[in-house]
Amino acid sequence: MTAWVRGRVQGVGFRWWTRSRALELGLVGWARNAADGRVEVVAEGPRTDCEALLELLRGGATPGRVDLVVERFTPPKGGLSGFFER
Repeated sequence: MTAWVRGRVQGVGFRWWTRSRALELGLVGWARNAADGRVEVVAEGPRTDCEALLELLRGGATPGRVDLVVERFTPPKGGLSGFFER
């Protein structure tokens, strides 16, 4: 799953928070700041766990402020281990 998160999500600990939630769910992948102010999140694991991460991203308990989350589900590419902030 790839999700793009728009709002006040850079410089507020959002990537660290996302990493923590993803690891709790057993997901692998990464979160990085995009040049346009969004945070891009790539997560692989069971779809239900990816959907749980999406709910958390939209849930209102994130650092900063999330205005919009757009996601795309694609087949996992594999080769990832851990969850990192880029």
